Amino acid sequence: MKKLISVFVLCLFIVTSVTAFAADKVKIAVASEANTPASAVSPVAGRSPYYLIFDGKGAFVEALSNPHKNAGSGAGPMVVDFLAGKGVTTIIAGTFGNKMIAAMQAKGINHIEFKGIAAEAVKKALKK
Repeated sequence: MKKLISVFVLCLFIVTSVTAFAADKVKIAVASEANTPASAVSPVAGRSPYYLIFDGKGAFVEALSNPHKNAGSGAGPMVVDFLAGKGVTTIIAGTFGNKMIAAMQAKGINHIEFKGIAAEAVKKALKK
């Protein structure tokens, strides 16, 4: 019986650790019109004024000004490189251009289209 309990406790520890590890690896960037979680999700991803970063538990981490919002062309792929460098695993915006989608696919970054408030977008992303 002691062995069975020990095995059960070990399995529970492993499952809990794997789940916590997976949540630590999630980083969500929300294209946003302003720099707070109560801001509207930007209708365009590549030229969004800000990106709000959330962790895998949905906690707001930081607001980043989009350095490529005024790029002449190719803003989407440049934004993907910028956010990938920050460890982002999912990007949320109102819409995405084809070049940005291709850049995200190449880097293994997920994307979600969402209209509404940034904090609500993160809740939706974490329920999937």
